[in-house]
Amino acid sequence: MDNKPAGTRQLKVARELQRDLAEIIRSKGMGMFGGAMVTVSEVRISPDLSVAKVFVSIFPSDKQDSVMHILEENKKAIRGELGREVASQLRIVPEIDFFLDTSLDYAQRIEELLRK
Repeated sequence: MDNKPAGTRQLKVARELQRDLAEIIRSKGMGMFGGAMVTVSEVRISPDLSVAKVFVSIFPSDKQDSVMHILEENKKAIRGELGREVASQLRIVPEIDFFLDTSLDYAQRIEELLRK
């Protein structure tokens, strides 16, 4: 994916995917993720709508590695559930790639530095 601005359809599809993926992950419960809270913070979709980059934030941050591993292991099942959700809106269900959103950690680190 390049850095040119996303089209209106791309943005609408990305927002819808974000809502649907957030609900799918929420429905799995914190138990699946070892008690961690997983939030879908952003979805970026390729211009042809075939690949979705899904950014997740994970709290507490010491569980990030294990949660990312669980998400990767369950990527096919999550994509399958997503397919059932978006079947009427999209011809193809995009491939999903999970990425860690570190903006929360960054903000927390800045806050700690400002307190000193």
